[in-house]
Amino acid sequence: MTATVLPGSRFAVARQVADAVLFEGYVLYPYRASAAKNRLRWQFGVLVPPAWGPAHDEHSFQRTELVMEPRGAATLAVELRFLHAQRRTVEEARPDGSFAPVPELHLPDRVLVPWDEGTEERVEMTVPVAELEEGVVCLPFVRPARQEIEPVLGADGREVGRLVRRTERADGVLRLRAEQLDVPYRAFKLTVVVENTSDWTPKADGSGGANRDAALPRSLVAAHLLLGLSAGSFLSMTDPPEWARASIATCANLHTWPVLAGEPGSADVVLSSPIILEDHPGIAPESIGAMYDATEIDEILALRTAALTDQEKREARGTDARAAAVIDLADTMPPEVLERLHGAVRALREVTDPGAPGPDRIPELFEEDAVFKPETPWWDPAHADPADPARDRILIDGTSVGPGSRVLLRPGLRRTDAQDLFLRGRAAQVEAVLHDVDGGVHLAVTVEGDPGADIRREQGRFLYFQPDEVAPLEDV
Repeated sequence: MTATVLPGSRFAVARQVADAVLFEGYVLYPYRASAAKNRLRWQFGVLVPPAWGPAHDEHSFQRTELVMEPRGAATLAVELRFLHAQRRTVEEARPDGSFAPVPELHLPDRVLVPWDEGTEERVEMTVPVAELEEGVVCLPFVRPARQEIEPVLGADGREVGRLVRRTERADGVLRLRAEQLDVPYRAFKLTVVVENTSDWTPKADGSGGANRDAALPRSLVAAHLLLGLSAGSFLSMTDPPEWARASIATCANLHTWPVLAGEPGSADVVLSSPIILEDHPGIAPESIGAMYDATEIDEILALRTAALTDQEKREARGTDARAAAVIDLADTMPPEVLERLHGAVRALREVTDPGAPGPDRIPELFEEDAVFKPETPWWDPAHADPADPARDRILIDGTSVGPGSRVLLRPGLRRTDAQDLFLRGRAAQVEAVLHDVDGGVHLAVTVEGDPGADIRREQGRFLYFQPDEVAPLEDV
């Protein structure tokens, strides 16, 4: 097996989305280190050292499995991308020429504070598919510890302090294998495992660091894969040909999800991401640039960021170079660019551009029984009075279910999103029984064991399931 630097053109289109995955949630509005929402960093694709993960419900590996149809003497190109956290401390210059750590260093245009930055790392390799058939191919990699010092100059050009960046050693391994499938075509199940192999062990007495902040610099953050075939194609995990459905069903993807990427209609590139995406994801054409926040839309972020006070902007600029870029972007955005963010109705493309491909039809959504409906429509005079307390309960499998009832969640496979599927088999409490104007019935629930359940109740933010997606556990 030979590790080489890949030509950039193979993954050029897919890398646009991969960049968004890499930095999703990197720094959240209001882009200041002091903000509460920025004190728990790195939420997606974090592969922690093995000694840290099991006891803290975090993972040290991710596994991608999918089906590919290579042609001839095809080679597989692999690109692992992740962020390596580096700890930045701030030191102030003393009159005697020494430096001392400080919580803040004020400059005319920014306020420098301690912060964990993320540096992009790549592990690249190519391997013949024939070699993968012979057995597991491994590529260990190491990112060594290092320290960098950056002087900080004042308005008069004198050195007023310095930034010290320390990066801990990170170890990992890529493991690949290909298994011939028993199908009429030349097809393989490809398995790629990314694993953190760091031997770092937290010390219980705290001297070696026994918290997540100590584990992060030794972790692979936002880890994801780009896979490319020189000849042949990958099969979609959600829309495979009929002959491959049984093989696709045996693929076990852990802590990541592979989708077709690259040019629309192509199938020679896959992005395996810790954030669940659809095949051929793309960046919205209205997007003006990376804004990093994982919870808001660009228009709101741009307006809110522009409205920050000058002091808040100074703090944001001193937090991170990427946060500073967002501040500058919001401050310099022309009105016509902001107007583009106001909304785009993509469903109208079939009308405005009949030649544009439309989304695939999901048959279940159009079936009469896809949405649970009572026997009597809402508009029928015989329908129950909306104020009738009886509407607060509903019969499910012969059991009366209403607010306070416990149910077992079993979301449908086609009527829900992928996040709900993770809740399959979890117990939940019904908060309300809701009726929509089309006669549908929906159960608002909170998941048992959710530490944020009380806050969700206060804000009225629930998860919603239809009656045939739950099973009564007991009536409270």
